[in-house]
Amino acid sequence: MYSSVVTQQQYEVKEISAEAKEKPTTTTECDSEPTPLPCDEEGTQPIIWRNVIGIALLHILTIRAFYHVITGYEQATLATWIFTSSWGIISGIGITAGLHRLWAHRSYSAKLPLRIFLATLYCMAGQTHFYKWIRDHRTHHKFTETKADPHDANRGFFFSHVGWLMMKRHPAVIKYGKKIDMSDIEADPVIRFFDKYYELIMLSLAFVIPTLIPVYCFGETYYVAIHAVIIRYVFLLNQTFLVNSFAHMWGNRPYNRNVKPTDNAVVSFFALGEGWHNYHHAFPWDYKAAELPGWMLNPSTAFIQLMALVGLAYDLKTPSKDLIERVSLNKGDGTSSFWGRDHHRQRDAEMKKDR
Repeated sequence: MYSSVVTQQQYEVKEISAEAKEKPTTTTECDSEPTPLPCDEEGTQPIIWRNVIGIALLHILTIRAFYHVITGYEQATLATWIFTSSWGIISGIGITAGLHRLWAHRSYSAKLPLRIFLATLYCMAGQTHFYKWIRDHRTHHKFTETKADPHDANRGFFFSHVGWLMMKRHPAVIKYGKKIDMSDIEADPVIRFFDKYYELIMLSLAFVIPTLIPVYCFGETYYVAIHAVIIRYVFLLNQTFLVNSFAHMWGNRPYNRNVKPTDNAVVSFFALGEGWHNYHHAFPWDYKAAELPGWMLNPSTAFIQLMALVGLAYDLKTPSKDLIERVSLNKGDGTSSFWGRDHHRQRDAEMKKDR
């Protein structure tokens, strides 16, 4: 049996003691409710114009490439389309099943071959260093929608989607981010190796190799191959950003009505199952990141379950059905969990039956 069921978890927001303020914490140890800051943190965030220009140019080039495809100016081969799409989906698994569920939340364990494989897939996506990504995400969960949240959704759609990358970090993000326990990541030899050689590995896997393969294997032109890489890269970036923006603003809150993260099926479709975000913030240690099974808009869960079947993943953590139901009934907004269980309707039906 590969799944271990977690049956207890606390949900109360606690005041931070003086000792706790100085003690490092991880999202796997702390409550699922965000921790309020002890005081209002003020600070300025100067714009990083290099990032503004770079991000803008990437999106302009992507729009231009899409326009050329639609108008027939660029004629990419079918093999190039299939290859580029597959490269994007596979690298996305490195983010969702790897950096997010395995390393950031420790929601399951993986043997060395799988950890190396997932780290390789993550490098194919072309995002930031492992350590930085994980620290930012743990900080986001610990201090959700406070000044210490790197992409605080209270500051609007644009900021939470991409604007936070266009300016220096808020002083509170730096201050409280240092309190996040990263000792497990620092001790991980796979993370240490890939972070040490990250630039070389990432540039090769995210840009150079996916450009050369269509040219030398499918007879594609460099012009088309380069544009295909840009489209795939920017599309995957925005897939990730959707979880920070859309899934914190639009959708329902079946598990915790007191936080902004929502369950959003559209985001889940594009983000490989990461859009069931209200559930995820209620149960961040669940390897499924959703109540629904892996074959329903949650391919990342299906991948983890497959790895468990072949013996590469183990200790898959998930809450009991009773715990999910109790949290949903006590803290949810009364809506259905979409393709999960409608706990409120089931409770009402049982009450009518008992009468």
